[in-house]
Amino acid sequence: MSVFEDSSAGVPHPHKLKDVDLFGPGAEELWYDAYAILHREAPVHHLPGEGLTPETDAFILSRYEDINRVVKDPIRYTPITSLMLEQMAAARTPPENMDYINMMMVSMLTLRPTVELWRAHRKELTDPWVGPGAERHRGMITRRVDALIDNLPGAGAVDFVQAFARPLPQQVMAEVLGFPESDIPQLAAWGKAQVMPFVYGEGHLNRLTDEQLASQFTQLDGFKEYVQDIVRSKRQSPADDMISFLTQVTYSALNRKLTDLEINGIVYAMVLGGLETTQYALEQQAQLICDRPGLFQALQADPALLRTFIEESLRLRAPTQGLSTRLTSQDEQFGEVDVPKGSVLHLRWAAANVDPEEFECPMDLQLDRKAASRHLSFSAGPRVCPGAGISRLEQQIAWTRLLERLQSMRYGSDNTFLHQPGIMLGTLQLNLELVKAA
Repeated sequence: MSVFEDSSAGVPHPHKLKDVDLFGPGAEELWYDAYAILHREAPVHHLPGEGLTPETDAFILSRYEDINRVVKDPIRYTPITSLMLEQMAAARTPPENMDYINMMMVSMLTLRPTVELWRAHRKELTDPWVGPGAERHRGMITRRVDALIDNLPGAGAVDFVQAFARPLPQQVMAEVLGFPESDIPQLAAWGKAQVMPFVYGEGHLNRLTDEQLASQFTQLDGFKEYVQDIVRSKRQSPADDMISFLTQVTYSALNRKLTDLEINGIVYAMVLGGLETTQYALEQQAQLICDRPGLFQALQADPALLRTFIEESLRLRAPTQGLSTRLTSQDEQFGEVDVPKGSVLHLRWAAANVDPEEFECPMDLQLDRKAASRHLSFSAGPRVCPGAGISRLEQQIAWTRLLERLQSMRYGSDNTFLHQPGIMLGTLQLNLELVKAA
């Protein structure tokens, strides 16, 4: 039985548009039911008074064509972070001294405030390590995957999340950045604090209460100082890791080397984006395999199918379901809906990925689907997720080795399949019965 047919946890199934609430308690259990309604009745769904100010509105976009158009034009559809950077630049207080401003935002103010600098930032600073250049980590990731499989029981029950899906991206990101392995538990705790708005934030803007915001920054206490110490150490004794690279590189877009605070901000972004996405992708892929009799054996028999399987799984179960990331810089029209200037656009990537106007049999996992990577799970355009390369590589290596080293995999007992709250699609536990190959 599909997880989405058995995990509503008492939340009423939406049947009409008035029943649709993507952000309320328990909504994550019925998102895909809601997407079908949005596609049918309101692909541009109006949220009156839910813009950045009470007199402005927000709109949920669920159609592939509309979202693809928005993400590829950051001039016409202004990133909300750009507005925040303008406000930070205009303030009299130095950004690093502002309350509740993380280092990522501080570094963005100097390193990537414009579309041109955003492109340069990716090309010069992150692509060599987590983008197209992630291939350099293939041997390291394979070693990490094999070590985790070594620790799995020869046969029996295992929580796949805690034993594999969660530690793999933690270990990989720590080694890429150059953090000691012994610090991974503390880094994981800081990573958990970083994503608090996307788990506990209210509404489509993921707003935390003042108490929650204070709690988040209390939990993040020490992270900035920890990274600063690592940066200083790497400046003196560089190694083959991303932080060492950032201490040595000359950023040609600004014709200078990076400051410690700028490096700190890049590291913050790597931890923020490098853990949860891959964890939830791996966990959902395990469910897709267990849900489909014969799929495990089919992938074992023909490893060439694995690349399409990963892309199809990312399409069907987008780790990040949607975010309110853009503002309209002028009056717009999507389909027959007028959208005023200054409106917030909530881009529901997961809904776009199952848009029947774009994908034939959108809810089917098709290993022969053409152009399977055109999904929007990593967004698209100039602000596509910078870590998409390393996430895909981790998933590919993980399933290559799991399929080679396991004889079978099926659901274990006591699975509730309940998802964590927020905008990420993932269960915090997945009990499997595994049998290793002889």
